[in-house]
Amino acid sequence: MARETGPGVTVRLMKPVFTIVAPVYNEEAVLPELYRRISEVMNPLGDPWELLLVDDGSRDRSAEIIAQLHDQDPRVKGISFSRNFGFQEAVTAGLDHSSGDAVILTDADLQDPPEVIPEMIAKWRQGYEVVYGVRTERAGESWHKKITAKLFYRLIHRITSVNIPLDTGDFRLMDRKVVNVLCQMKERNRFLRGMVPWVGFKQTGVSFKRSPRFAGEAKFSSYRRMIKFATNAITSFSYVPLQMATYLGFLIAVISGLAILAVVLLRMFGPDTPLLGQATTLVAVLFLGGVQLISLGIIGEYLGRIYDEVKGRPLYLSARKWGFDE
Repeated sequence: MARETGPGVTVRLMKPVFTIVAPVYNEEAVLPELYRRISEVMNPLGDPWELLLVDDGSRDRSAEIIAQLHDQDPRVKGISFSRNFGFQEAVTAGLDHSSGDAVILTDADLQDPPEVIPEMIAKWRQGYEVVYGVRTERAGESWHKKITAKLFYRLIHRITSVNIPLDTGDFRLMDRKVVNVLCQMKERNRFLRGMVPWVGFKQTGVSFKRSPRFAGEAKFSSYRRMIKFATNAITSFSYVPLQMATYLGFLIAVISGLAILAVVLLRMFGPDTPLLGQATTLVAVLFLGGVQLISLGIIGEYLGRIYDEVKGRPLYLSARKWGFDE
């Protein structure tokens, strides 16, 4: 099927071989450049492709620009959420609505350079079913963001049973069979960087230098968002926090037993000492109370995730779509 997009310009619509999925949140200044660079990379390859933009409840003109890009080029498809559901949910919507034999996830801010996509495609043609981008440099990011990201990736690598590659983000290519498996996994507190290694299949990496943002502001710059992201990642793929609470309980029990023995011996054979007064008791009670509250908080994090799962609400709600037959 062919569609005329302008005077003398006709685009033949075919089943795409590649679907590029880009979550969008307040990226009105970036979207035209994203489309231009994606087109410059994908058109010379000669295979049919589509660009699927998922608007995660943006407050700017992102949805309007997606509609304009679709009118200009029917290979651009769009989904606009009814509100802001989150980055992971936007990626999930893109996977659910993709139709390509391979799906490429990328950030809309162009920090993941589209020029790396042909190298990923080459690896896919060699038989790899997941090709993830490995960041060798992170240009345009503050030193504390780089340090905390480096520590996070190494922490999550050590405490989880899933072999999550170091210094990787969501920039990756996935074969259709991998996407189909991910679409069956409807867990609410999602960490796709762990879910993709968990499903297995043949995976490899491609190194690249992460670029500064083309325009706009970073969406994960606040400590609150980063802590929430890290907490979600750890609780989704590791029981280590619960095990630490157990080990800490046993450790305190041993220390308490030794302390009781020491107090008895001092009472029986030692002189009076101020260490056995009310101040010591108060410190011990406060310490134990703090440990108990921390342990309850860890348990609460896991219980909260169970509560989210059993409610069974949809992961996202779409307000508008462009380019889909409904």
